[in-house]
Amino acid sequence: MKSFRSLRAELVQLNVGLIVAADSSVIPAAKEATNTIPIVMTVVRDPVSQGYVASLARPGGNITGLSIGMRPSGGKRLEILKEAVPSVSRLAVLLPSSRDRGRMKFKSVSQAFGVQTQTFEFGNADELEHALQAVLRIRPNGLMVVASPETNFHRKKIIKFASQNRLPAIYPAAMYVMDGGLMSYGQNLRVRDRRAAYYVDRILKGAKPSDLPVEQPMKAEFAVNLKTAAAIGIKIPPEVLQRADQVIR
Repeated sequence: MKSFRSLRAELVQLNVGLIVAADSSVIPAAKEATNTIPIVMTVVRDPVSQGYVASLARPGGNITGLSIGMRPSGGKRLEILKEAVPSVSRLAVLLPSSRDRGRMKFKSVSQAFGVQTQTFEFGNADELEHALQAVLRIRPNGLMVVASPETNFHRKKIIKFASQNRLPAIYPAAMYVMDGGLMSYGQNLRVRDRRAAYYVDRILKGAKPSDLPVEQPMKAEFAVNLKTAAAIGIKIPPEVLQRADQVIR
C-alpha cells in the first residue's frame, strides 16, 4: 500500500483538479503537498483549531468542506445499547489500531453503566480476523464498533460475525443497519457524502474553496433493524424504538 506521502506527490504531479479527503488523517499530507489544488474535507472535527481553515464562514485557503463538529461519543452509543439490551455487561469494542483517543474517558463511562469493556484492534484484514477470534474468547454479550474508514470498509464481515454469534451490536452509522447490523447511532454518511459532492460540483464549476463556508452537520441519527433483532433473539423496548429515526422491519 502506498503511503500518504507518495500518494500526495503523485496527485500533485498529475495536476488533479480537486482532492477529496475522506479521512482526517489524509488532510495534513494533502495540505503539505499543495496550497493551490482545492481540497474538500469530510470528517474533520475542528478544522479551525487544526489550522486547516481560517474560519468556518471564510475558510480563506484551498480547503473547505464538512466539519463533523462533536462526533457522537462511545458513551452515548453505550447508553443506547444498554437501554435496548439491558443484559449487556461484557462489551467488546472493535477499533482500528490507528484510533486511541478517548479510551480512558470511555472506560470511566462504561464503569458508570456497570459494563466491563475490552478493546480489540486491527490494522488489516488478517488482523481483523484475529481480533474477531479474540473477541470470542472473552465471551462478550455486546459489541461496539468504532467509526473509521477501516471498520466501514470491513463492515459486512463485522456484521456477519455479530449475527452468527448472536451478539447485540451498535455501529457508528446507519449504513451498517442497512447491511444487517442491529442498531447504529451516528451521522448519516450518505447525507454527508452528498454534501461533499455539492462542494465538488461548485468548485469544478469555478467556485473558490476560500469562499465556500464549512458546513457542520450536527444531527446524529439512531437506526434499528428489527429483522436482525428477531434473528438474534433480541426484543427492542418500545420506548427505545420510539426514538429511532429509522426502523427496518
